[in-house]
Amino acid sequence: MNDGRAFPWRRILRAIHRDVGYFAVGLTLVYAISGIAVNHVATWDPSFEQFTRTITIDPAALTGDEQALTARALAELGISETPSDVYRVSDKRLDITLEHATVHVNPLTGAIAEEGQRPRPLLRAMNWLHLNRGKAAWTIFADLFAGGLVFLAVSGLFMLKGRQGVLGWRGLYVVAGFAIPVVYLVASGGP
Repeated sequence: MNDGRAFPWRRILRAIHRDVGYFAVGLTLVYAISGIAVNHVATWDPSFEQFTRTITIDPAALTGDEQALTARALAELGISETPSDVYRVSDKRLDITLEHATVHVNPLTGAIAEEGQRPRPLLRAMNWLHLNRGKAAWTIFADLFAGGLVFLAVSGLFMLKGRQGVLGWRGLYVVAGFAIPVVYLVASGGP
């Protein structure tokens, strides 16, 4: 039975658009922030922070075999990690390989230098998700999220009627959104 009122599809579309949008906020921030970070990978490492530190102790404290030198150097740096490799490069240098760092020991001068990288906790996790290091399970979720973004983009076109919406001047925004990547591809020579 039809009472003459139109089906309120725009109102329903707005409600669904709003709720999907709320759901997408967290994931959109993860992808946007990590996207900015990985866009600049040529100038900085978005997942790790590089560091170096050097201390000098009395060379007389750096005597003994490789195991003794390693134990003393790591103790001086306050490192309790078990090395994955220890090797003598020369009489002047012993290298100690750790998970995220290398320690160089000069038993002749007493110099102990550590160089390595520390994970950037939150940004590294975001990059891990963005670059799909989680593979199968995350691929499904990421594809569903991408589908949600497609829904948000397309449903947004129909939120307002006629000239107030995409058929009016706001349609120029849609054209510009398509034109920017096309112009860039043409200007840059494309893939």
